[in-house]
Amino acid sequence: MGTEIEAVNCKAKCEPKQDFYKSQLKQVRTFYDTRMNCGPQTVHTSTQLIQIYMHQVEKRWIVMEYRKKQGFSSGPRQPGIMSTQMKNPFDSKEFLKKRTYSNDNSFAFVVFGASGDLAKKKIYPTLWALFRDDLLPSNTYFIGYARSKLTVDAIREKAEPHMKVADSEREKAAAFWEMNSYVAGSYDKADDFVKLDEAIKATEISAPANRLFYLALPPSVFADVTRLVKEKCMAHDGAWSRVIIEKPFGKDLESSDKLSNHVSSLFTEDQIYRIDHYLGKEMVQNLMVLRFGNRIFGPLWNRDNVSAVVISFKEPFGTQGRGGYFDEFGIIRDVMQNHLLQILCLTAMEKPATTNAEDIRDEKVKVLRSISKIKMEDVVLGQYVGDPNGEGDAKLGYLDDPTVPKGSRTPTYAVAVLYVRNERWDGVPFIIRCGKALNERKAELRVQFRDVPGDIFNGATQRNELVLRVQPNEAVYMKMMTKKPGIGFECEETELDLTYGSRYKDAKLPDAYERLILDVFHGSQINFVRSDELAAAWKIFTPLLHTIERQKQKPIDYVYGSRGPAEGDALCQRVGFRYSGTYKWVPPSPL
Repeated sequence: MGTEIEAVNCKAKCEPKQDFYKSQLKQVRTFYDTRMNCGPQTVHTSTQLIQIYMHQVEKRWIVMEYRKKQGFSSGPRQPGIMSTQMKNPFDSKEFLKKRTYSNDNSFAFVVFGASGDLAKKKIYPTLWALFRDDLLPSNTYFIGYARSKLTVDAIREKAEPHMKVADSEREKAAAFWEMNSYVAGSYDKADDFVKLDEAIKATEISAPANRLFYLALPPSVFADVTRLVKEKCMAHDGAWSRVIIEKPFGKDLESSDKLSNHVSSLFTEDQIYRIDHYLGKEMVQNLMVLRFGNRIFGPLWNRDNVSAVVISFKEPFGTQGRGGYFDEFGIIRDVMQNHLLQILCLTAMEKPATTNAEDIRDEKVKVLRSISKIKMEDVVLGQYVGDPNGEGDAKLGYLDDPTVPKGSRTPTYAVAVLYVRNERWDGVPFIIRCGKALNERKAELRVQFRDVPGDIFNGATQRNELVLRVQPNEAVYMKMMTKKPGIGFECEETELDLTYGSRYKDAKLPDAYERLILDVFHGSQINFVRSDELAAAWKIFTPLLHTIERQKQKPIDYVYGSRGPAEGDALCQRVGFRYSGTYKWVPPSPL
């Protein structure tokens, strides 16, 4: 009865503890006594489970003691109530209204692929940020799962360089890691998923745990993991389970449909959260409010006034040793078919009936179904080469990356022109362009309006543009003409500028992953991709991708650090976008 002694010892350790914990220890002893009659294998498993459970009870007390020291309530948080001890980036009436956590259910957040890059660079730092800002339910536990034989300390060591932990937050960071555990196991063995289920059950103190599974996994193990999660790890007795799926969602329509059919056979649509982190970015979300919360844009937002829409994604660095992964997918699959197409949908869609997830996603699907087939003459592909006058990585081209297959023709730059064939947008080019090793880091939406009719300024005016700068330096600005100050009567380009860093100086813009993971806790699917939306997106790009791969067309060379191939700019000009190069937006200096 060694476990019985452990239970008594843990009870003694937690002595000035509350009656709640004492009752839990009593329940565990009863559970152990019941299982003693179920055979030696079950006793062994139950003993492990009780030991894990005791550790969880002890960890929960440590976190509660920390919360008491910080002036927080010592018990579970009331639904919809946040601490007043810290400034919160999500502190709004709408957000508070959405907080409907139960005091009874615990939450188990399982990170599959916990040993990988995404986990250490994004997932664990995001979970820490939400924990730090007191945005998660107090009874949330984090369980890492991977094939590697690791410990929580090893994960912590890998993740902490990517976490923002101030000196004053060290104690809270320790409390965060106390809520973590780790299970090592394979991705295709049922017994290992039984172990994972037992680790989750160990977090269930007074009611079944709600379960969130984040699949930060390669496509090769996806089918086995989802099947075993369904068979062995689903929530029970009224608690819910939700599955977060990272891209790539397939490589073309056929593989995407196969993946979607597999997932749909295991989970309902309201359990599936296909994450596209661009939908969590502040300025992408702002598109809805700008369009449908302002009267001034409604009458202008159509083919009669808009000359072209340009959606850009530019990175100033190359593949830097990740070329092997990139080469398998290419820039179109990596960025264009998902991130940039989502921005196009939000730009072009009609006003939804409400801000509910299904109403918004219905309108996005209508846009996708209205996009006509992309013609090869409306596409430019490029691949960067080294700059002989550059320094460091700039001297290296894509094919100089040792992880890239020799002679690869995978594009690192692409421009494609899409047309939405509906009453509002017929004839307006939607230009999507993206690339690596370009002259700047930038992601933006640029709506360029038509020329002013009846020009009286002898061609001195330029087209108006509404620009949403997604990153960096989040901003909304309207490019317009004004009179140049002075005695003369000259025209000058300027802007009406809403730069977030100036207007909202003290506001903390949440990271996209913070917002999206929190949405999963809430059960909000507004910022996630629905299955029919995914299929419609692949129907647009699959014929183009297959044509490129069949023709084995050699991409146009462009120099590292340039704007990309000149043919890309020529295509934009040919379809109606005018780039004058006479004006460059400069972020305003703080007052």
